[in-house]
Amino acid sequence: MTVTRFAPSPTGYLHVGNLRTALFNWLIARKAGGTFILRIDDTDPERSKPEYVDQIKRDLEWLGLEWDRVEMQSARLDRYAVAAEELRGKGRLYECFETPAELDLRRKKQLNMGRPPVYDRAALALSEAEKDALRAERAAHWRFRLDHERIEWQDGILGPVSIDAASVSDPVLIRGDGQVLYTLASVCDDMDFGITDVVRGSDHVTNTATQIQIIAALGGAPVRFAHHSLLTGPQGEALSKRLGTLALKDLREQGVEPMALLSHMARLGSADPVELRQDMADLVAGFDISRFGAAPTKFDVSDLAGLSAKLLHGMEFDKVAADIAALGVPENLARDFWDMARENIETRAGMAPLWALCRDGVEPVVAPEDAEFVAQAMAMLPPAPRDATTWKAWTTAVKEATGRKGKGLFQPLRKALTGMDHGPDMSKLLPLLQAV
Repeated sequence: MTVTRFAPSPTGYLHVGNLRTALFNWLIARKAGGTFILRIDDTDPERSKPEYVDQIKRDLEWLGLEWDRVEMQSARLDRYAVAAEELRGKGRLYECFETPAELDLRRKKQLNMGRPPVYDRAALALSEAEKDALRAERAAHWRFRLDHERIEWQDGILGPVSIDAASVSDPVLIRGDGQVLYTLASVCDDMDFGITDVVRGSDHVTNTATQIQIIAALGGAPVRFAHHSLLTGPQGEALSKRLGTLALKDLREQGVEPMALLSHMARLGSADPVELRQDMADLVAGFDISRFGAAPTKFDVSDLAGLSAKLLHGMEFDKVAADIAALGVPENLARDFWDMARENIETRAGMAPLWALCRDGVEPVVAPEDAEFVAQAMAMLPPAPRDATTWKAWTTAVKEATGRKGKGLFQPLRKALTGMDHGPDMSKLLPLLQAV
């Protein structure tokens, strides 16, 4: 059975980069009829906040990325302690005492000597007496001792990957304050939850190499890994500094349609063009992780506005019925209102001013040279109820009575009725105008 997970840290809001990871894992699980787990990586008690957990769930619910169960890492600390003890017993987890400043100095010396800045395992040479002395003055952290061999796997996006473990520092698994870090906690969770597929950003490739060895040391079986490319700005610039402005909650507030965002992210960076999907089943059916490439992927938030508008223009009434009802549009007018509004809005918020126009009318905008013409035309306007034929019949009659035609006929009438010189199809709008 296919089991995937999305594992955000509740230390901030989800952004488009997080969404890419969540969506790919969700699509893989749903396409295989498997399980999708939302795992909250909240082992950092100082930075993890309940309000971020709540917002993560709201964002995923808004997008329709429902999960099968939630797991909290903060509830599994005992499990991580058992795994750490097992690694100690196997000689794979060792105590270190260097401060960040000391490690930074060593890295600089290695770089100056033309060597890779890899941890030198100096802690392994400490005697018990030296360790006791260091324990008395500072807290220890714990590193996993890598076997210095090549670590290889077949990546679902990158293809064959091979990393020399000797070129990688032994990863810290437990900090000096006792906090279990992602590398160990994630391995334990993936093993215990039966995770079969992990999709994440290409910045995790080195983490994957070390985790493959940790999984083996704990007696687990490796999962299938795939590392998607990182997002850049439209000019190829780093997007990381802008991700705070691309939070999912902000895109929602801007009126971006969930399916427009999902359709975009489900194809962006792949060999296939972006195609708007109407529902989740369609999105799942069209997804293929092997179609994605390793090159950095350009993301332009302005693309979402056009996709959202296009999606709305083709959207069926039942998908907006609740929004229209919330505006107070009478049920007998709701479908006709949507037929009029759908091609004249960029976001759902655009329906509100259109309904206000229909319900309350506006102050007529009439140029002095058109005043007499508009007065004569309005006197000829058929009384309500009106239908889709009223506009054409009325303007035809006005044309015959006044001799006006073309723009000189239609524009003054539109402005008198709507206060705008452009807008919805008047044959659809006129029957909805309640105050005329």
